[in-house]
Amino acid sequence: MTETTKGNTHVEPDPRFAEFVAERGDALLRYGYVLAGNPHDAADLVQEALVKLRAAWPRLRSKDNPESYARTTMARLHIAFWRLRRREQLTWAVPESEHHDTLPAGDERTLWQTLAGLPRRQRAVLVLRYYEQLTDAEIAGVLGISRGTVRSQAARALDKLRAALPPPDDPVPDRQLHPHAGRGETR
Repeated sequence: MTETTKGNTHVEPDPRFAEFVAERGDALLRYGYVLAGNPHDAADLVQEALVKLRAAWPRLRSKDNPESYARTTMARLHIAFWRLRRREQLTWAVPESEHHDTLPAGDERTLWQTLAGLPRRQRAVLVLRYYEQLTDAEIAGVLGISRGTVRSQAARALDKLRAALPPPDDPVPDRQLHPHAGRGETR
């Protein structure tokens, strides 16, 4: 029995690929949600990445981390989708109704809304840095941009997030910032 992929190429089924999808599919979907900001685009990212992963599976299955390949593919697809959607797309079919995901309340809601409103590249940089824990060099490699661009995009995105949130109500007391303050000792 064979599977058919793009271009009518036949690929032998591999139970290890099915196991990988079963084990890591939910984690990839969560990652896609953080990247895309909505469950529909997240599902599309995962599906497209898994199609590409399946095509590359024979050469990747011997490597330690096919999930890294999938996540890198998702980040690149996210940026590519953004580039394609930058231009206005007209449609004749108007949606019958709209759907809004339920967001948390308060500052967390503001943070999610601001994150969703960031340009795609800035959001991707933050997700790769703080969710995936990648270095600037790794992010640059994933997104195909320079390390300087990674740093500038991250700085701009963080500035927007900070501006959207009020300062904390309970700032850290000065003695916690400077443990010797108030003891008659000089710095």
